[in-house]
This record gives sequence, structure tokens and C-alpha cells, in this order.
Amino acid sequence: MAAVPDIGAAGPGQTRSDAGVAVAVRDVGKRFGTREVLHEVRLDVTPGDFVAIVGKSGCGKSTLLRLLAGLDAPSAGSVLLDGVPVAGIAAQARIMYQDARLLPWQTVVDNVALGLPGKRAARREQALAALAQVGLADRADEWPSVLSGGQRQRVALARALVHRPRLLLLDEPLGALDALTRIDMQGLIEQLWQTHGFTALLVTHDVSEAVALANRVVIVDAGRIALDRRVELGRPRERGDARYAALEGEILDRLLAHPERQVARVA
Repeated sequence: MAAVPDIGAAGPGQTRSDAGVAVAVRDVGKRFGTREVLHEVRLDVTPGDFVAIVGKSGCGKSTLLRLLAGLDAPSAGSVLLDGVPVAGIAAQARIMYQDARLLPWQTVVDNVALGLPGKRAARREQALAALAQVGLADRADEWPSVLSGGQRQRVALARALVHRPRLLLLDEPLGALDALTRIDMQGLIEQLWQTHGFTALLVTHDVSEAVALANRVVIVDAGRIALDRRVELGRPRERGDARYAALEGEILDRLLAHPERQVARVA
């Protein structure tokens, strides 16, 4: 993969930890009416770490991301970024969804530039730099409708990067892509995370994707943290490696074995 142009990357005098934000989830609960979605969730993420959250549909993992982004408020407990409680939309965070959510009446570059301050020329320059990072600078003046699904997700990623987030929240952004495009996007996300040093939290149903990208894999089941497993594998990850397959199997077995019956935390 080609080198990523440097816009806002951690550079001289700035470490990866400076670029990322510390996340603390303290006894968080979330209810929607009488339905409890999250129950006494505790989670700490160090600056610049990459954590994958896996679980069955409806277990509360996407709700947790919304709380971190400040899009919802917890019913109990607190969410803190760098020790400061989240109250309203978190300015240092950006979220990327399974669908790109691009405006069809705006060009690619204008979609990326949405929300940037300053004059139009400066906004366009920043947006073009972000598009270059995801390999789409040459598609800047095209319409979203002519792009493939993978390309639209690259635009959505550029739209997040252009704001130089310290926390990137990924809510199954690759779930609708074909297998080869998905693997390519995983490599791009990993490279950008290594370049910029932001803290990343990925929600996914794909255990292999979690092992490929994350330093830690967290299982959420019935609104609780059922497993917190560190991934002791080097980078880039070798999918054919026996340890990779063993860890993937361990996590998958735990998911299928109803981990709420035996809550544990593995450091």
C-alpha cells in the first residue's frame, strides 16, 4: 500500500499518546423505556489504543459507541474523555457508520469538507489532503453515486479524518463490503491509525476483523462486558498464523458459549 500523505499525523514533539484520547467508562447503564441495554459497564482505553467490541445483534455495543460520541447520554454512570465527562457531542470524536451517509447533491470533496471552518479554498485544500490519504484525490469532483461501496466508505473515512479526531469510532463501517474490499479497507484503517495515533474503537460482528485490527477485543453480551482479551500478535497481522487462528477461535467460542453465564476479564 502506498504511503499516506501527512496531514495532522503525530510528528516531532508529539507522540501517539498525545494524538489519542483516554477513554473511561464508569459503571454505565443505558435504558430505553423499561429495556436495559447496558448494565454497569466499565471500560478503560489508553490514548492511542485500538479496541474492538464484538457481540451479537442487540447486545448494546453500538449504544456504547453513541455514548462515547455524546450522541446519547447514559442513564447511569459516566463517560469520560481525558478525564472530562462527556456532555453533548464530543468535539474530539468522529464516528463512521456501516453506510457512508454522503450527501448525493454534493461532490466528493464537498462531502469531505462539510463542517470545516474557514474559506472555501482552504476547506477544499484540507479535504483534498484527506482524500489523498484514502487514495481518492482523483475522484474529488465526482458525485457519490458513481462510486463503489468501498469508495464511498473511503470518502466517509476521509470526512472523519479531515477533522483530525483524537477518537475514531467505527460502527461496523465495513459490514456491507465484499470480502476483498473489506480486507483492503482494514489495511487502510490500520495504516491511518498507526500514522495518526488516534484512539480507535471498532464495533464489528466479524471476529477475524477484530483480531486483525485491534490491540484488545472486548465481548459485550446482554449489556455487560463479558471478556476483555489483549491481542498479543505483531503487526502486520498474518491471517494464516496459527496463533491468529487460535485467538479467533477462542473469541468465537466464547461468543457462542453465552459468556453472560461466566463473566470474566482477561488482561
